[in-house]
Amino acid sequence: MLTRRNTLVALGALPLLSAQKVLAATTVNPFTLGVASGNPKPDSVILWTRLAPDPLKGGGMPVGRALVRYKVCLDVEMTKTFREGQFETSDLDAHSVHVLLDGLQPGHEFFYQFMFGDATSAIGRTRTTSPMDASAKLALASCNAYESGYFAAFADMAAWTPDCVIHVGDYIYEGGIGRLGMNTRLVDGKELSFETVRLHNSPETKSLWDYRNRYALYKTDPDLQAAHAAAPWIVAMDDHEIDNNWAGDIPEDPDQQTSLEFKVRKIAALKAYYEHMPIEKPPMIQGLEASLQMFGLYRFGPAQVHLLDTRQFRSDQPCGQGFPGDTACDAMNDPSLTMTGQAQEAWLFDALKRSNAPFNVLASQTWFAPYRYNAPPEAPRVNMDQWDGYGVQRQRIIDALANGIANPVVLSGDWHSASAMRIHERPYDPRSKRIGHNFCGTSISSHCPWAGALDAAKSYNPHVDYVDGSKRGYIRSTIDRNNWTATYRTVDQPSNPKSKSSTAIEMRTRDL
Repeated sequence: MLTRRNTLVALGALPLLSAQKVLAATTVNPFTLGVASGNPKPDSVILWTRLAPDPLKGGGMPVGRALVRYKVCLDVEMTKTFREGQFETSDLDAHSVHVLLDGLQPGHEFFYQFMFGDATSAIGRTRTTSPMDASAKLALASCNAYESGYFAAFADMAAWTPDCVIHVGDYIYEGGIGRLGMNTRLVDGKELSFETVRLHNSPETKSLWDYRNRYALYKTDPDLQAAHAAAPWIVAMDDHEIDNNWAGDIPEDPDQQTSLEFKVRKIAALKAYYEHMPIEKPPMIQGLEASLQMFGLYRFGPAQVHLLDTRQFRSDQPCGQGFPGDTACDAMNDPSLTMTGQAQEAWLFDALKRSNAPFNVLASQTWFAPYRYNAPPEAPRVNMDQWDGYGVQRQRIIDALANGIANPVVLSGDWHSASAMRIHERPYDPRSKRIGHNFCGTSISSHCPWAGALDAAKSYNPHVDYVDGSKRGYIRSTIDRNNWTATYRTVDQPSNPKSKSSTAIEMRTRDL
């Protein structure tokens, strides 16, 4: 088992690197991946960076320990110093830095910067949370496929300076190198065209080296760096951070990778995720078993956010993986079938029961409200990887939300399409009592080949107020005590790195 004691012993055996010698040897500012903050609480926040003078070749740092200094100020000019310190990192964690900045006051804004020798990083902005804030600005993001489009949506997000960015997964994609230009793909019997605007840097990621270089590739994007520098983030992975549609210890294709191979791959992916995210704790690794703490509770003024982890503890998808949906089967009725695992479900119910927030939010990787791809009264054809495949547990959550929980809102990503849906007491019966709302963001850049199927099935889903898979972007949520406004921002030209963004539609809970 990897413990803090073992890590400290290993660190002590490593040489302490001279910043001057490292910088002289590389002649490159090592802060190539930018800065970030995350896990914001009323009294603390995590500050992140990574030393990587040669980011796409393992980082380019020598073996050894490095002392990285940090400075936190009350002004963007970095003249009103609040705190200074240093953090020791090493090649054991890819020379990543995770500073726990604690002892802070709620609802305060801070600016921070890192130094290594004479090299300085970009300046980042962060903010502690406060239940006393009268309002909150939250951005929802997911699905940043590097090859499919540029990250102009992140530039628009950075300009908005939200209180927090909620990223619900698919931060990277694990696939190999595509082909630049227009490419065709057969989807549901139809040949569709999609553009590849830039390329991945390796075949499909499987090793720690692969995952580190893939994260580095994504994080060299200037717009993604800008969004990280503009606000704190809370993050949980979906599937592509490891392997498409994985569930617990089960890969998408167990006929092509053994359980042992997938467990080794999962350890590498979880470690690389920690090394590149503004989160506090590294993965727990014991033998071939690994886990990373991702679900958590956050309070942003009138909104209590329950960030869910629907990958590490979920049961395998039932009934097959027909696309975009598959036929219902008896396995869906198994009460033990779970997206979250029992412990996380109990944690969620307890947090909801204790909440006094005007709005109670579930940030979930996949769509929570149902979406059927065939006409009633036939049994619904649904996407088994979403909450539709886990209807018994979803009903338990809906029943809990209906039991006096104020204004439930679910935020979701995954499906590369924007939607606004009402959540009903009986999910497939829009005549039953409305319990809450599911606002789903489209992808930052990932294509949506099933957009046509969504459009064709819209009339089968009367609880859906809006759906659009043709645009890329994110959701801005502005919340006060009485209303939630979801503004769907979309990129005008996904293939243009300098594209502007505009508002596709704005939805208010008081109007729905």
